[in-house]
Amino acid sequence: MKLYNTLTKKVEEIRPIKPPEVTIYTCGPTVYDYPHIGNWFTFIRYDLLVRTLQMSGLQPKWVMNITDVGHLVSDADEGEDKLEKGARREGKTAWDVAKFYGDYFVEGLQRLNFVTPTYLPKATEHIQEQIELVKKLEAKGYTEIR
Repeated sequence: MKLYNTLTKKVEEIRPIKPPEVTIYTCGPTVYDYPHIGNWFTFIRYDLLVRTLQMSGLQPKWVMNITDVGHLVSDADEGEDKLEKGARREGKTAWDVAKFYGDYFVEGLQRLNFVTPTYLPKATEHIQEQIELVKKLEAKGYTEIR
């Protein structure tokens, strides 16, 4: 099977590190409101990729994160957190909003017959690891402050 490699900018054969397993990381939802058709379209493409890998004889290990904190309303990293905005809108805590819409999303995956991701980690469960990764990227010169 071949895919477009954004690093090399070429279509290349997939060469798993531990065949037949392939690892996939995709962004998941920010769980502050109901997903709309545009959100679901993104997840349909992920599901299609995983199914295509499976049909090609590979065994995808798929990680899709749940963003349950820290997603600002602006793509320019400005404004308020979407979970706080949702909490204020509904008169609940950000934790309650994240739980409700996170559960709704997982139920939606099942209702739409998506392949179930192998792991659905929440951002709040891995903050220390994220900080450590950013520090490593900074040390290697891969970050930029604007």
